[in-house]
Amino acid sequence: MRKILAATIAASAGLLIGAGTIPVAAAASGSHDSGYTPPAIDWGSCTRASLKARNAQCGFLVVPLDYAKPRGTKIKIAVSRINHKSAADKYQGVMLTNPGGPGGSGLGLPVIGETVPNGAGDYYDWIGFDPRGVGSSVPALSCDVNYAGYNRPYYVPVNRSLEKTWLKKATDYSKKCDKAGGALLDHVKTTDSVADMESLRKALGANKINYYGFSYGTYLGQVYATLHPDKIRRAVFDGVVDPRRVWYDANLDQDIQFDKNMDVYFAWIAKYDSVYHLGKTGKSVKAKYYSTLAALRKSPAAGKIGPDEWNDIFVSAGYYVYGWQDVADAFAAWVNDKDATLLLANYAEPGGVDADNGYAMYLATQCSDVQWPTNWSKWQRDNWKIHSKYPFITWNNAWYNAPCINWGTKPGKPVGINGAKAPGFLLIGETNDAATPYTGAIEVRKRFPRSVLIEGVGGTTHSGSLSGIACTDDTIANYLATGALPKRVKGNRSDKQCQPVPQPDPTAVSAFSADAAGGTSRTPVRTARVLR
Repeated sequence: MRKILAATIAASAGLLIGAGTIPVAAAASGSHDSGYTPPAIDWGSCTRASLKARNAQCGFLVVPLDYAKPRGTKIKIAVSRINHKSAADKYQGVMLTNPGGPGGSGLGLPVIGETVPNGAGDYYDWIGFDPRGVGSSVPALSCDVNYAGYNRPYYVPVNRSLEKTWLKKATDYSKKCDKAGGALLDHVKTTDSVADMESLRKALGANKINYYGFSYGTYLGQVYATLHPDKIRRAVFDGVVDPRRVWYDANLDQDIQFDKNMDVYFAWIAKYDSVYHLGKTGKSVKAKYYSTLAALRKSPAAGKIGPDEWNDIFVSAGYYVYGWQDVADAFAAWVNDKDATLLLANYAEPGGVDADNGYAMYLATQCSDVQWPTNWSKWQRDNWKIHSKYPFITWNNAWYNAPCINWGTKPGKPVGINGAKAPGFLLIGETNDAATPYTGAIEVRKRFPRSVLIEGVGGTTHSGSLSGIACTDDTIANYLATGALPKRVKGNRSDKQCQPVPQPDPTAVSAFSADAAGGTSRTPVRTARVLR
């Protein structure tokens, strides 16, 4: 699912196996178990402050670059572990985690174990890892650290020159990745990461894994549970990818819901016009957003924030409610006072190896998981059609994914997701999640007949579990502690309804005081859970 171009997104699911997927029976003829036995992980201390403070252990998992050649070239997967705190008789095993992306670093993610209510996270060893090609894993892919610089061409190709410029940028980036990635690019599909999870299970000496995945991480979990249903015990999928839509169609789905979510956001700003002074109706605030974008085409704020950067800053508000106030503050400061300080702070200086690594590996996985349309005319038709009604992110998203048109590897075919043999999992999604639209959660619920779905009714936040919503988080805790799930109901709907992550109240000064004191901030510790 898409992320901001300056930082580093995608979504998908289906009950019947489509023509573009590998039926489970056919997939079974391949090697679910490569037969590869990894060497033991040489655990040591971690250098990351958040892990070091928790006495976490870090090390490398050694795996084949190509599982079809287990004796060939090896690569290293960076792994972290926070050991269980419970008594031995309450120990529940290892909990592998993934923050999403693809391309998200998961090395720091095990800290979420301590946010599970009632100490239920203490029963597990929480395991984080940087997927192959990502972060601290070796090698890690980087293609062009300056790709997402300031003052890029306007996203919306209103003339042929803009269209040609963006197509060239996308093609050049894919060529640079092909050169930088070498053989690695042929082995970074979702199925390769699933094989690495199996190697990690073996290296940890676990008969079965438990799993907590966000966004793209839910798709990774779906594939693992399809290919290894006897090796997974409990799982939480938050922000559920629709496997029917990987990956081109998933991005088109996002474009529609992001636009709708921005209408919700603009209405929220209007509700607090006494704070922001940007308009008393959502319609007037929206008009101000677009008129400002048009003005920035002619004269970028501080010489840096043009229409693309402006759009990127607002994308996070379509993802979740956590940063609504920050974006609104920046919006108001520029429109009312022509002060670009907060815009620059929200956008941040683009570029750098870490940001490029996340983007490059997002593309490397999604572009090679499945064949993307190679005919640009299809992209034109589809994106202009959606843009005509839902313009907020459509062309931003299109160019973000455009390197897939000329990606330099042979694409695979997605595994046909089938959870008939998997145990019961806990699925979580808010009704208006834009990054992974809610229809995906309903679809995956169909495919995993023992699983249940919690719906954050009416919410717009993506992957918002463990954010302090008792209805959701206590259900997670009970499931992780006992294996008990809410009762599954009949029909294609959620099994339990909870409040969504709440919209902030900018007039509640006490909330700021509590956050500043290090107390009640609800912002999740995860940072890379979007698909685009």
